[in-house]
Amino acid sequence: MPVYSKAGKEKKGISLNKEIFGAPVNERLLELVQKAYSANLRHGTASTKTRGEVRGGGKKPWKQKGTGRARHGSSRSPIWRGGGTTFGPRPRDYFVSFSESMKKQALISALSLRTKEKNLLLLEDTKLETPKTKEFVKILQALPLEKKRTLCVVKEASPVLKRATSNLSRILEIKPAHDLNAYHVLHWPKILIEKDALSLIELRLLKKEEVAA
Repeated sequence: MPVYSKAGKEKKGISLNKEIFGAPVNERLLELVQKAYSANLRHGTASTKTRGEVRGGGKKPWKQKGTGRARHGSSRSPIWRGGGTTFGPRPRDYFVSFSESMKKQALISALSLRTKEKNLLLLEDTKLETPKTKEFVKILQALPLEKKRTLCVVKEASPVLKRATSNLSRILEIKPAHDLNAYHVLHWPKILIEKDALSLIELRLLKKEEVAA
């Protein structure tokens, strides 16, 4: 795969690890993991009050018989305005756990999928002279990203890089290689990987002996 310079020119290409970027895509695993990551992002703080939690309603609205009206024991009944809610949402935990091996295999499948789609690009480096947004925008415009939302995977997110890209949150996200997961890869249409970040990704997803070999 060619490595692009910050000016958008193709440099000498490098060979990607087939066990990661050429692996079979497990679509079912990607579906399960994506749902799990999405569920784990939920706070689960939605809450409504039952009739026992709504303030007031302790006194019987009117006597049981002789009024001609329906009998009621509390003005905080769910059928009354201002009353409690029946079967409403309550605070709960949506967390879904899955094994580390599933996380790794899902990330491998996601990276392989983006590679097969030709939506994965390699960048020489992300070093900037000044922490200005326009400097990084020039890099994005020079690359064949087709004006699509992009995830930029770097070896380390420097303060200069964070400041330069802080205004680009709608179209760009900077993610260190050690924090990358399958949800991030699937969420962004284009993946831009810094050349130095490739080795970190391989160390995470493959055994050290295999990387050394």
